[in-house]
Amino acid sequence: MSKRISESSGQGGAIHPSAIVEAGARLGAGVSVGPFSIILAGAEIGDGCEIGSHVRIEASVRLGPNCRVFQGAVLGSPPQDLKFRGEATRLVIGEGCVIREYATLNPGTGAGSETQVGVGCLLMAYTHVAHNCRLGDHVILANSVNLAGHVSVEDYASVGGVTPVHQFVRIGAHAFVGGGSRVAQDVPPFLRGAGNPLVITGPNSVGLQRRGFSAESIRALHRAHRLLYRGGLNTSQALARLEAELGAVAEVRQLIDFVRASARGIVK
Repeated sequence: MSKRISESSGQGGAIHPSAIVEAGARLGAGVSVGPFSIILAGAEIGDGCEIGSHVRIEASVRLGPNCRVFQGAVLGSPPQDLKFRGEATRLVIGEGCVIREYATLNPGTGAGSETQVGVGCLLMAYTHVAHNCRLGDHVILANSVNLAGHVSVEDYASVGGVTPVHQFVRIGAHAFVGGGSRVAQDVPPFLRGAGNPLVITGPNSVGLQRRGFSAESIRALHRAHRLLYRGGLNTSQALARLEAELGAVAEVRQLIDFVRASARGIVK
């Protein structure tokens, strides 16, 4: 049975009288819930979360502490996947995430599976995170980014607005994808690109500088980009050269390992 709650949720939180929080939903201390929002039984909302108006949070959701969810967002609605048969799956969102207006995030497909969003992520308005996606920490998805199923976006990666990402694609750590792109293959870590078709243009130098990467590491990544994309070598040849010449640099080593593990192939 659902219920309307008008009292405080404890330690500063407040639930608007028009909101519906079903019995069995678990709200932490200081959670606030705005007008006309709905939180279903089974959902778990961490301490200090701010839930805006007209938000719907399904039973599958585990929302970490100190998150902000803006107007009209829908968390945990059933996957848009013909294979989904109503099995128990989850959407797990880490601490300190900001989910802007009308974003939609689905849980996993396959019994016991999860869609995961890490710590400190910013998902702007109208973003879509489909079933079984994995987002690392401090990921930024700009307005209307659409992730298909099983997409992986690693720590500190950023994707510009109105960009679709094909299912099973990986976007590496600290990578930057410009707005209006179409991502059909893996984007290696530390690099940047844009366009349709997507073109890799070099290391994400500005982002790496802002995050404290050394000048030596950034220079090594410039050299790695030239060998991988402009050296006239196939991928296997380029990786062999990278390993021989720059394999001692941790960031280049991470790039090499990412490319070798790619199932869809990297953006050329």
